[in-house]
Amino acid sequence: MAKDKDKAPEEKPDHSEQVFMREVDEAVREDQLKSFVARYGLWVFAVVIIGLASLAGWIFYQNSQNEDSGLRSEEYVAAIDSIRQGNLDGAASALEPLMEAKQAGYRAAAQMLQANIALEKDEPQKAIAGYGKIIADDSLPRPFRDLALIRQTTAQFDTLKPQQVIDRLKPLAVPGNPWFGSAGEMVALSYLNMNKSDLAGPLFAQLAKDQGVPATIRSRALQMAGVEGIDAVESASDERNVAPLTAGAAEGEAKE
Repeated sequence: MAKDKDKAPEEKPDHSEQVFMREVDEAVREDQLKSFVARYGLWVFAVVIIGLASLAGWIFYQNSQNEDSGLRSEEYVAAIDSIRQGNLDGAASALEPLMEAKQAGYRAAAQMLQANIALEKDEPQKAIAGYGKIIADDSLPRPFRDLALIRQTTAQFDTLKPQQVIDRLKPLAVPGNPWFGSAGEMVALSYLNMNKSDLAGPLFAQLAKDQGVPATIRSRALQMAGVEGIDAVESASDERNVAPLTAGAAEGEAKE
């Protein structure tokens, strides 16, 4: 207890000293802020203004893009309606604003439809040129360009040399490709025209067996494969039976 009495009481900080230190601290911060504003204030203001301008520009761009897309859609629908009514000239006129549209999808669709209209109006050279423009435009989606190549080759098939048809379409004439049916049939016919039955027959058989190929092409391919001595019906039946047999064998092994 004596020791506790001997301890000096804790000194309490002077209130006036606390106030003074707080005022000094605030003065230092204010001075630092003034220095920062004097040195960097103009740059900060410029960055804020540029940021706001960029945001406003982006919002305006998005709105204009949406409005432009809406307008393009209306123009394309108007062209389709004209075609349904048998007014090909009206459809061609409606497509004109879309021929150079900023949107690659609308531009490709318009150019494709314009070429199809020319073919329907018995203007093959104009149609072929239209398809060629699509094929050569790397900015357009690949499916449109491949379809244009199919349509162009179909329009020119009787005037092209068989090897030209093969060179054009062979990359598309493979199972699994969306255009295997159309491209494969023209390639197989070109092989026949070159007296290469050994290449034409198997390709016709592949077309006849591929369920992804349109039924009309499969039917023709089945007949042509038969002419070339290939029983595509039996081959397809064998392939369909392989899966069930394999599955049955696997089940038997599991039971054992």
